[in-house]
Amino acid sequence: MTLNYSSKYWDDISEGDKLSKTSMHVPFEKVILDAAATQDYFPGHHNPEYARGQGQRDVYLNTMAIEGFIDRLATDWAGPHAFIRQRKMQMRASIYAGDTMSGEGQVEKCYEDEAGRALVDISLTISTHEGPRVPASLTLEIPRKPA
Repeated sequence: MTLNYSSKYWDDISEGDKLSKTSMHVPFEKVILDAAATQDYFPGHHNPEYARGQGQRDVYLNTMAIEGFIDRLATDWAGPHAFIRQRKMQMRASIYAGDTMSGEGQVEKCYEDEAGRALVDISLTISTHEGPRVPASLTLEIPRKPA
């Protein structure tokens, strides 16, 4: 199986460009497997009774699972040659087993830093049917067009 990823070049990106919306269903098993894979055994990620005792609706995704989804949004858009220089996020609400999370975003700024790296700042929002859950921003280093 051959995967064909396209790469964006910094020269072709403009402020205001939109990232493609991406969605992913979050079944109960995924919540538990993500926690196990990252060795995050906090009970709220695998024990529904414990989660409800915290005031949560059900078990919920851990931070690393959400970070992975944020990174996927950025690199699916920018391509495999993009490098994530910085990620910021605010976990304002949980994403529960059974939810479908969706992410979308846009380019906020294109610039060169003092080292001459071609950088792009993007803003993202991760949402469920209940509305926005996790705002995020990333700085990506994007390759320039070959000469």
